[in-house]
Amino acid sequence: MELFIIRHAQSTNNALDNPQDRDCDPPLTELGRRQADIVAQHLATAARPIQWTATDRARPGYGITQLYCSPMWRSLQTAQPIGRAVGLAPEVWVDIHEHGGIYLDHGGARGIVGYPGKTRSEILAQFSDYSLPEGVTEEGWWQGGREDRAACHGRAIRVAERLRTWVDSDEHIAIVSHGEFIDALLKALFSQLPAHHVYYHQHNTAISRISFHSDDHLDVRYLNRVDHLPPTLVT
Repeated sequence: MELFIIRHAQSTNNALDNPQDRDCDPPLTELGRRQADIVAQHLATAARPIQWTATDRARPGYGITQLYCSPMWRSLQTAQPIGRAVGLAPEVWVDIHEHGGIYLDHGGARGIVGYPGKTRSEILAQFSDYSLPEGVTEEGWWQGGREDRAACHGRAIRVAERLRTWVDSDEHIAIVSHGEFIDALLKALFSQLPAHHVYYHQHNTAISRISFHSDDHLDVRYLNRVDHLPPTLVT
């Protein structure tokens, strides 16, 4: 099984000068939409990477067979052109959302406030072909305030365990996720402690590729690859 981990394109929060102006569920910027279109075409049409099997070589581009994204708006938006380019309907996987969940820190007495995220109807109105799990309801999908780091790493371990159950398949799985969660997921896959003094940085729309083998061996082909983007669009 081949895994391609893709960070979402640039969001309005990524482009802020003042973090206090952040949105709890930001959309992509215009630059981010360009990044998403470019990575989509790259995944669909790029020359086949090295170490492809005969089965892999029969598929165009990266040969993506399953496409997952988080329910956060920037991830949903990034997955849309990818799905169109590779001919797949994205599937929402709640557990791959960003560390913290949907919240804002208002400061003062109000402090941290959690928000529910987009509702099922709101998501399907914009992304009608997406597959949504039962956990995305008309009340949204996020409950509580700000998720702590231990809970994020526990979630990453669950995702890593699920990915390992697909090890004997010929699937090429792409997941569109978020910077801090990708760091946690890579540490879970590599059996590393969740220490924050080591951080796997990912640029917007960066691709990391990991090959899974049935003997529980992982080949890390590359991390944080952005050669599909012109230098002026690397953020």
